[in-house]
Amino acid sequence: MISLLRQTLREKGGPLGLTLVVLIVAMVIVGMLFAGNPNQIHIPERFLGPSLAHPLGTDNLGRDLFARIAWGTRTALIISLLVVGISLLGGLLIGITAARAGGIVDRAIIVILDIISSFPIYILVFALVALYGAGIDRLIAVIAVYFMPQFSRMARTQAQALIHRPFIEAERLMGVAGWKIMLRHFVPNVIGPMVVLAGMNLPVAITVEAAISFLGLGVQPPQASLGSLIHDGYVYLSQSWWPTIGSAAVLAIVTLGCTLLAEATRDAFDPKLRGRL
Repeated sequence: MISLLRQTLREKGGPLGLTLVVLIVAMVIVGMLFAGNPNQIHIPERFLGPSLAHPLGTDNLGRDLFARIAWGTRTALIISLLVVGISLLGGLLIGITAARAGGIVDRAIIVILDIISSFPIYILVFALVALYGAGIDRLIAVIAVYFMPQFSRMARTQAQALIHRPFIEAERLMGVAGWKIMLRHFVPNVIGPMVVLAGMNLPVAITVEAAISFLGLGVQPPQASLGSLIHDGYVYLSQSWWPTIGSAAVLAIVTLGCTLLAEATRDAFDPKLRGRL
């Protein structure tokens, strides 16, 4: 793990990506601990510019934007990590199951994955919201389902390369339970590339969550989200541009940092990609 981290930092974009991620995490911690209540309303202080009391100004209700952006970034990171984690675990199970089952089961799973991938993410969100209403749990579920085919296909491909290996056949002939073979051999050999894929999907999940919350279908008020903060700032853009600029800048930094770090990790993990742009 340490050697992988060192190689990641040697790759182009790795140090910058790690620096941006650390800065964002530090901002979240500082904002949560010292910026006060993000939902506290002060109408006389609405639309203030940056100051010592309010480093990023205030919004249309006089709420401190630094606190709200810090909590909104925390929400985005938690949602994206949950989405990626659920997608990885679900894809791991589905992919290995399809590879080991083969035949009609394998083909049926591939068809289902193709059907899910054929729908745009926002169509799935609109359909789910129309049926069950908006909410964070529904948002996490629909994004995780949308990402799961990528992980499933990768797990299936990696698992297929192991099925007929001699040590797998030997344990099968010895009567070792299938779930033990899966945990002992399939999961350790498949999980590495999937973790890299998870890192690549993390900034995508953050962006999708922000876009859905911008439309009012994700994180609901008064809880802050980067997408909802950008939307609220856009509504009052003629009166103050600080809410929109601050939220959008943080969203850009967090997605850029995660993307650079994930790409550097991918290049470090696969020697064939080293040195390429």
